[in-house]
Amino acid sequence: MSSNKKYWKSVEELNENSPVVEKLRQNEFVEEIPTDKFLGDKDSLESSATSRRDFLKFVGFSTAAASLAACEGPVTKTIPYVVQPERIVPGVANYYATTMADGFDFASVLVKTREGRPIKIESNKLAKASLGANARVHASVLSLYDNKRLKRPQIDGEDVSWEELDRQVGGALRSVGGQKVLLTSTMASPSTSKLINEFSAKYANVKHVVYDAISEDAALDAYQMKYGTRALANYDFSKAGVIVSVGADFLADWQAGGNDVSYAKSRIPKNGKMSRHIQFEGNMTQTGAKADKRVPVKPSQQKAVLAAIYGYIVGGAKSNLSPRLDDIVVKAVRQLRDAGSKAVVVSGITDVNAQLLVLAINDALGSEVMDKSNPKLVRQGNAKQVQQLIKDMNAGNVGALMVAGVNPAYSLPNVEAFKAGLRKVDVSIAFSMKKDETAKLCKYIAATSHYLENWGDVQLTKKDFSLMQPTIRPLFDTRQFQDTLLKWSGSETNYRDYIKQTWSGSISSWNEALHDGVFEASSPVVSEEELGAVATPNYSTALRDLATSEESEFELTLYTKVGMGDGQQANNPWLQEFPDPLTRVSWDNYLVISKADADKLDLENPTVSNGALNGSYVNLKVGDNVVKNVPILIQPGQAKGAVGLALGYGKKEAVQKEMQVGVNAYPLYKDFNAFQNVTIEKADGIHEFACVQLQSTMAGRDDIVKETTLEIFNTEDKHHWNPTPEVDYDHNEISVREEKASLWNEFDREIGHHFNLSIDLNACTGCGACVIACHSENNVPVVGKDEVRKFRDMHWLRVDRYYSSADTFKQEQKDLEDLPAFETYDKIENASYDNPEVAFQPVMCQHCNHAPCETVCPVAATSHGRQGQNHMAYNRCVGTRYCANNCPYKVRRFNWFLYNENEEFDYHMNNDLGRMVLNPDVTVRSRGVMEKCSMCIQITQKTILDAKRDGRVVGDDEFFTACSRACDQGAMTFGDINNKNSEIVEKKNDERMYHLLESIGTKPNVMYQTLVKNTGDL
Repeated sequence: MSSNKKYWKSVEELNENSPVVEKLRQNEFVEEIPTDKFLGDKDSLESSATSRRDFLKFVGFSTAAASLAACEGPVTKTIPYVVQPERIVPGVANYYATTMADGFDFASVLVKTREGRPIKIESNKLAKASLGANARVHASVLSLYDNKRLKRPQIDGEDVSWEELDRQVGGALRSVGGQKVLLTSTMASPSTSKLINEFSAKYANVKHVVYDAISEDAALDAYQMKYGTRALANYDFSKAGVIVSVGADFLADWQAGGNDVSYAKSRIPKNGKMSRHIQFEGNMTQTGAKADKRVPVKPSQQKAVLAAIYGYIVGGAKSNLSPRLDDIVVKAVRQLRDAGSKAVVVSGITDVNAQLLVLAINDALGSEVMDKSNPKLVRQGNAKQVQQLIKDMNAGNVGALMVAGVNPAYSLPNVEAFKAGLRKVDVSIAFSMKKDETAKLCKYIAATSHYLENWGDVQLTKKDFSLMQPTIRPLFDTRQFQDTLLKWSGSETNYRDYIKQTWSGSISSWNEALHDGVFEASSPVVSEEELGAVATPNYSTALRDLATSEESEFELTLYTKVGMGDGQQANNPWLQEFPDPLTRVSWDNYLVISKADADKLDLENPTVSNGALNGSYVNLKVGDNVVKNVPILIQPGQAKGAVGLALGYGKKEAVQKEMQVGVNAYPLYKDFNAFQNVTIEKADGIHEFACVQLQSTMAGRDDIVKETTLEIFNTEDKHHWNPTPEVDYDHNEISVREEKASLWNEFDREIGHHFNLSIDLNACTGCGACVIACHSENNVPVVGKDEVRKFRDMHWLRVDRYYSSADTFKQEQKDLEDLPAFETYDKIENASYDNPEVAFQPVMCQHCNHAPCETVCPVAATSHGRQGQNHMAYNRCVGTRYCANNCPYKVRRFNWFLYNENEEFDYHMNNDLGRMVLNPDVTVRSRGVMEKCSMCIQITQKTILDAKRDGRVVGDDEFFTACSRACDQGAMTFGDINNKNSEIVEKKNDERMYHLLESIGTKPNVMYQTLVKNTGDL
């Protein structure tokens, strides 16, 4: 059955005696309304001599005054075009294909501009090899309008002209002795590589060192040793039948990310088949959450597991695993063999030996999932060269250091050695958008442009390329890195023309390639990596080293969050307020730890009376490096002895005070290894989290998440695994979907358009790209950590994460049947705490045809439209919040304060630069107004009007919302159900379709597809 499992969002819900959970279920709002602050204290009210008549006079006068004041709106002066720019029509959006490439994220994108302002990022659907537009890519448009950006170049901290900078730097580079080193991020750009070679020819003794803050050295070295190219393996998980992952969070940022798109395709049941996924990991990750079988193991055990898999498939040393773990590995290997070329093994172990064994295993399986002919080239960092550079700097061998696209004074584990070496460098130059930790230490700062202001080319894979073009003229007196190198090389060519010259003989049409943003070709520039010597891999040594890995009491895994990444966008409020998909915490990083280890160290995660979460502090020590006062978060599913901490937080320079949150974990990133043995000691104090996991609880109702197994899905009738709720009618049970089950008279919905949204729980990975896209499209405000802690966040769309017990339904049913009398679910749920099942569920306004919110609004501010949307008339809303109380889905958001142009909420909406990102098609809401998902009515109406103007029928693929367009995995499908040939109609008629809380009869226009897991005989 699909609805017999108990799902829980927070550990607190497992405590049957918790008054907090019951309070949140019963209360409309998590905090009492502070009436005393508005009305004064009780004593003064009782002593008041004001009569009822006087009170009504005052109220009447104040109402009249407010009405008169409302008649005059604020005057905003606008300046019209004297000469209207070509190709710009006021009110009509323009789209440009470009590429985001910041050294960590790479994606081919479309940029929506309004009157010359970029306001939204979307995926470029023409890109075959795009790594996908994740939450950070969608949020990058806001970073364009970051008020912490440098406005012009600087020398010794003082603003100067470009002419002065060019003159002084040119003279310094010509006269300085020693090495001249360019330290850059991975640019993956053929034209930039060619330019750096020409720059090196201009100035003697120039060396180029590539530094990735999150190193993939192990995978790059292994691939180069086996295949002769320094690159990353390119996996197409849509071809996979069986996936075994050992410590690889490949649905997040593992090896440059972008794997979730192909993975989702293999996870949707088709013709009774879907891929099977087995995950061995220490941290609970997005990838582990989606696995059919998840096995919690410490990092040292992961190495032994991988060695055992290699031994069983390729041959070699015998397994030294425990009998239980060895039995699981044997079963996994059997399924890998059965799948043959449809099988694949991946690993996130940052050890070249581990990565060599992975490549050998996939070779032995003949895996077609890995494309050897087209590897990924978006990581080129060399940690050994970076370490050597620091030694050379301290030895006085480096005369000039030019840093571009990286912030080593923040992200290097041995940062003090770098700073000491930098003081010995005569000429230090930072190419930077901000005056960050590194730029602050440099004599010269060449202020660089945002990627949306730049030209460029990017090589994503061996065969696939993407172009970058400016979507707006530079906002400030900045210049991109490549244009500066051209200037310092003595060239009069600008970088746009330089790129065209580079590709002149390789692509047939420059304009076509620029229009599409992507093309296939052979690189016109030979990289140094392809010319390097190749070492011969020694598999026996690699196997021996992995099989004999030593264990430690606590083993730390350093990872990146899907919101913050490596920390480049730390000053982006959208990403700071974005809740982590698993912990549901925003505005923080923290040490995730198992319940058993937390109890051992006397650590706790108490939930206070209003549902807010607190946590103990610990100090972490790796080698000689100590990070103090790290908050802890007890994570269900965390392996015992394994802890995790996110990188990318704790930045101070060029970051607004409100966003200087979290702790810097890079000092623990010793030797660029994500796995570290760590010492943990409890520290004093309690940390306050901004966690939304107990928010918006749907009153403990059932039928929220429906799931089943592939076996039941294939063998049982739909009514067994996806039954439609029934209600009593005339002493008989009838389907809630029947007309007789409704109290309302229906009207004809087949006239015109009627919109529905389908969400496939199999394809959803919880990545949150839809959340940021919704923010961008609909001007959703940022409220800050304190307000989120009070459960006043304004997200129109949330991705709920649910835990549940048992690996299979049969097991859970058996456990339930064997429960002693008077026992509760808690006995089962607590037993599954060590390794729960996880489900992600995006929830927004369900746009109910029988909407409970519409009937209780006293001023008709919310009403239903003919096209299926539930509308909000903001200027009618008086803020009673009756609608929020009556909504069973808890998706309505109340503007407790004015978040626009308010110093108390000093984020992007409080400065002229940040407000440039606002979408002019969507109203910016004011204080006291309720808001919620509009199903992007501004987009659907434009689509309809465009078709009407052209005198044609709207195509099925033309309708979309911000969230459905952002979902590269295909989990969200939007369309018109009155178009009988549309994809949304297929989704509506699918046997997996169900509605959220369908038993209450709201008849939503949002539907879900039942989650199916391929557990089989695991």
